[in-house]
Amino acid sequence: MSTRSASRTAGATSRPETSDRLPTAALLLLAAGIALAALNLRTAITSVGPVLGEVTADLGMSAVGAGVLTTLPVLCFALFGGLTPVLARRLGQHRLVVVALAALTVGLAARAVVSEPLAFLALSALALAGGAIGNVILPGLVKQHFPDRVGLMTTVYTTGLALGTTIAAAATVPVQQATGEWRIALGAYALLGVAAAVPWLLVLRHEPAPGDPAQALGFRQVLRTGIGLQSVLYFGTQSSVAYILFGWYAEMLRDQGMGAQGAGLALSYLSLLGVPASLMLPTLLTRTRDQRPFVAFFALAYLGGLAGLWFAPVAGVWLWTTLLGTGMGSFVFALTSFALRTRTAAGTAALSASSQSLGYLAGGAGPFLFGLLYELTGGWHAPLLLVLFLVLVNAGAGALLGRPRYLEDAVAAGRGQPGSQSRRPIR
Repeated sequence: MSTRSASRTAGATSRPETSDRLPTAALLLLAAGIALAALNLRTAITSVGPVLGEVTADLGMSAVGAGVLTTLPVLCFALFGGLTPVLARRLGQHRLVVVALAALTVGLAARAVVSEPLAFLALSALALAGGAIGNVILPGLVKQHFPDRVGLMTTVYTTGLALGTTIAAAATVPVQQATGEWRIALGAYALLGVAAAVPWLLVLRHEPAPGDPAQALGFRQVLRTGIGLQSVLYFGTQSSVAYILFGWYAEMLRDQGMGAQGAGLALSYLSLLGVPASLMLPTLLTRTRDQRPFVAFFALAYLGGLAGLWFAPVAGVWLWTTLLGTGMGSFVFALTSFALRTRTAAGTAALSASSQSLGYLAGGAGPFLFGLLYELTGGWHAPLLLVLFLVLVNAGAGALLGRPRYLEDAVAAGRGQPGSQSRRPIR
C-alpha cells in the first residue's frame, strides 16, 4: 500500500464512530455546550485582577497570599490539566465536563462569600481546577464530535475563550462600583457556569462508550515524539510572552511617560485583539496543510511590536500594540494544532494535556523573570530581550510544529523501532 493510501486509510479510520451516531439535536447541544463552557474557562482568572486590592484588603490577605493567588492559575492548569486524560477515561468525557463546570461554578460562588484568606485561595483553586480541565478536554471533544468541522468549532471555542476573558476583565470593576461589593462582582460569574452546564446535562445520555485503552496516549509517549516536544515548547513560549504582556505592558508604558488611563486602555486593546483572531484564524489554519507561513507572520508581528517598544514605546503605542496583539494569534494556532497534528480524539486529548500542563507551568515563569530583569537593570531593554528570545524560540518550535505530520504516526514509528526508547525524539 502506498504512503498516500495509508494516510487516507488512517485518516478515515480515525474518524470516531460516535460522531456519526449522535442525532442532530445532540450535536447542536454539544456545539452550544462547547461555546458556553469556553466562555467560563478564564473568568476565575481575569475577574480577580481588577479588584485585587479590594479583595486583599477586605480579607486581610498578606502580600504572600496575594502572590499565591496570582500564581494559582499556572499551578492549577499544570496539575489538573495533566490529570484530565486519566479523569476522562474513568468518568467519561461528558461527565467530566459537567464535573469541571460544577467545580468552577461552586468555586466562583463560594469564594465570594468566605471571609478567610485561606478559604478564598482554596475555593479559587477549585474554580481554576474546573477551568484547567475544560481547557484540556474541549479540543478533544471538538475532534471527536465534529471531525469535519474542526475549524468552525475551534473558532467557536477560541472565540468563547476570548470573549470570556475580555468580559471578566472589563465588567468586574463596573459591577463592583455599581453594587459597592467586590463579592457580587466576582460571584456573578458563577451564573455563567450554571448556564454552561445545562446543555452538557442534556447530552449526558449520549455519553460515548469508553475508548479502547490501547488507543490512549500517555505523557511519556507524547514527549518521546518531536511533535509532542515541539507542541509543549510552542505552547509554553507563547504562553510566557502572553503572561508577560498582560502582566507588565501597562506598567511599562506608564513608567515611560504614558498616563494610567491610556496605559490601561492600551492593555484592554491588546486583550480585545484576541477576539478577531479567534474568529478568523481557526478556519484559515485548518484549510492549509502547512501552517508555517502563519507562524512566520506571528513572529514578524511580534518583532515589529518589540522593535517599536525598544525605540519609541509611547509615540507609536497603538501601532506597537496592534502588532503585538497580532503576534498573540500564536495562541490560536497553539490550540488549533492539537487537532491539526493528530488523527484521533485520543491523540488530541493527549497532545492538549501534555502541552497545556507543561506549557502553562513554563509560561508562568515568564512574568517573574521579566520583573527580575527589570529590578536588576532598572530599565526595560533587558526584559524586552527576554521577550525577544522567547519569540525566536517560539518561531523555531512553530516552524517544526507547522509541518503536516501526525502524533499517532510518530508514536507508531517509535514503537516499531528497536531500542526506540533510547533514541532521540522522532521528528
